[in-house]
Amino acid sequence: MNRIATKIIAITSAFLIAHCYKLQAQDIHFSQFYEVSMLRNPALTGIYNGDYRMGLMYRNQWSSISAPFQTAMASVEFKKQLGESQDFLGFGGMAFYDRTGSINLTTLSGNAAISYNKNLNSEHGTFFSIGIMAGYLQRNYDPSKMTFGNQYTSGIGYNPTNPSGESLPNPKVSQMDFGVGINYTTNTGADDKTNFAVGVAAYHLTRPENNFYGGVVGVRQEMRLNANASGNWLINDMWSAQAHANISLQGKYNEIMAGGLIGRKNAASASEDVLVFYAGMMMRLNDAIIPVVKIDYNDLSFGVSYDMNVSKLRAASNIRGGFELSIIKTGIISDPSRGFSSTVCPRR
Repeated sequence: MNRIATKIIAITSAFLIAHCYKLQAQDIHFSQFYEVSMLRNPALTGIYNGDYRMGLMYRNQWSSISAPFQTAMASVEFKKQLGESQDFLGFGGMAFYDRTGSINLTTLSGNAAISYNKNLNSEHGTFFSIGIMAGYLQRNYDPSKMTFGNQYTSGIGYNPTNPSGESLPNPKVSQMDFGVGINYTTNTGADDKTNFAVGVAAYHLTRPENNFYGGVVGVRQEMRLNANASGNWLINDMWSAQAHANISLQGKYNEIMAGGLIGRKNAASASEDVLVFYAGMMMRLNDAIIPVVKIDYNDLSFGVSYDMNVSKLRAASNIRGGFELSIIKTGIISDPSRGFSSTVCPRR
């Protein structure tokens, strides 16, 4: 990774850590984190090759030790050039579903993002981006799946008809949410065959109330602070490499992920269908190693990964963590009047 980019992440992350608060609930995450731009940084909205980008993600985790944790997300992005300049706006939307645990704690969320991308160097495709995101989130659980000590009778065991003796809160809570971020991306090296990006973001800026008991003040969603970095290298006409890193801080918890992929391209000429096969490994520090396979076929991309749990939980999980699938489509709008994708091609 570029040494300057590494220093920027380290300095900024140290500053952000000093402003953390205690955590009440962690956000969703994906092992193929490099495919979910708006979850990492609103300023990454629109940073890709093409006019539009659509994605589907699915994750199934911990099915070997409990009711599976399931997460699904859909996203769409597109961009609009500003006048005759190479500055552009990025627009995006995403929605996700997350269900965890035996009482079906479920989160539904919809978010919209917009980014302004300022071209700093047309020759090298250098952009400074700032993005904001706003969304609506709803959490609920299933009280019928809860069990309590009062429902167990000596010599008989569990009897669901026994009164629980508990006063349960409203099973549904809703909240608005906001995030902001900045990002820098550029192409460097001989013939601009090297690309890197680095950025920071903050989510849950208003620290919304995060509890099922109406009127209880002080139980708030902690701010999540995120640093992102990536590098792409075109080694030659056939081979490429990419590296990705992500640091997420939320109260007393943190998630540090890093890894890379090596790609081999099959097409020898522009007239052929393009097939690129990638293989690599990601790592979630102190938690999992994650083999990844990815295939690009023209404008479609398919990724599969599997978390191999190596933390202390491996005694229960037998190293089995989570399966994850991604499907991404990028494309160019065939409209000669746009004149956009041929001139603005920042890569993520």
